Amino acid sequence: MLQTVWVSSPGSWALRESERHPGGRRRSWKCRFLRTIIQHPCRRHAPRRPGKARMLRKIQICLCFCFVSGLLYEISLLSSCVFNYLPMSQHYLTPEQVLNLGKSIIFLETTERLEPPPLVSCSVESAARIYQDRAVILFMKGLTNETALDLNTSYAAFSLLSSMKNVFLFPLQMETVFQETPLLQWYNQVVPEQEKNWVHVSSDASRLALIWKYGGIYMDTDVISIRPIPEQSFLAAQKSRFSSNGIFGFPARHQFIWHCMEDFVLKYNGNIWGNQGPFLMTRMLKSLCNLTDFEGTEDHSCQNISFLNPQRFYPIPYPAWSRYYQVWDKSPNFTHSYALHLWNFMNHNRKAVVAGSNTLAEKLYKAYCPTTYQDLIQNAKQREFTGSEDAV
Repeated sequence: MLQTVWVSSPGSWALRESERHPGGRRRSWKCRFLRTIIQHPCRRHAPRRPGKARMLRKIQICLCFCFVSGLLYEISLLSSCVFNYLPMSQHYLTPEQVLNLGKSIIFLETTERLEPPPLVSCSVESAARIYQDRAVILFMKGLTNETALDLNTSYAAFSLLSSMKNVFLFPLQMETVFQETPLLQWYNQVVPEQEKNWVHVSSDASRLALIWKYGGIYMDTDVISIRPIPEQSFLAAQKSRFSSNGIFGFPARHQFIWHCMEDFVLKYNGNIWGNQGPFLMTRMLKSLCNLTDFEGTEDHSCQNISFLNPQRFYPIPYPAWSRYYQVWDKSPNFTHSYALHLWNFMNHNRKAVVAGSNTLAEKLYKAYCPTTYQDLIQNAKQREFTGSEDAV
């Protein structure tokens, strides 16, 4: 290593009478200096040149600053690339690339429909707004890579969702999803056309495989997010001692989800609705812990899995699902809730949000998915009004 030693002047090296050659001659200061350097190249009393030291220090700081700035720039480019994805964009990302970012919010559409209805759009938009630092993914069975470009311009909801910076729409390819899981053998043997509840069963299986592989949070497409969920490993209680599978979250490769997939195959019965869904989650949780009733708004814990109070997602229970589509004298504030499940499975008459109806659901749309409300609800009413005028 190159070292610099600074010497002030010959006079600073005082010669003492004892430092003489045997012949009595004084040593020259040059001789003594050279001997000192050779024997003690790093003498502590030898001061450094302050000018060069300060310059080196400044250079180090500048280099460090440039390195950090470059790193932050690369990160910003990655974020920009990921969260400004559009189906028409040349910066196409695969599902694996997005999912590998971690902590994704995952939705599934296991029917063949290609136009997400307003409730689906609201669910995805609300999650995208609440979890702005996460990728929000809607997997659609009816979507293919070839149809993505056409759908972007053909369907209002598709265009609306794909324009959101952290929303991604991908085809749902089940055989790929089930690879390296216990579900692949089941999928290769089952005959979908003979399954009574195939839409639900295939969704139950797909959500388990995706969360096990990549981690994150799964949500049904009738769940409206209202604030972030603070838990990483959780199940949602639909009622005391009974778990839902409509919303849950785990890190990747969590053993609980692996055991759920094994139980899915071992106890498969597609004729019983929910046997591979909420009933599966409940029996697996009961195998780990003794479930008890909830008191107040407390949450339970079971071997590092949070079993969240029904108030977190189901403050309105399924027998009262229609209250979402009614006018309330005083709307609840849902202080203890992270999201709201609107029980679309119970909505056989297909009640919908109507602009100006002042229902609880309309207020939720306005607050948590305003773009969906503006584009799909209000604009639909305006189009109907314009159409009726043209008919007259």
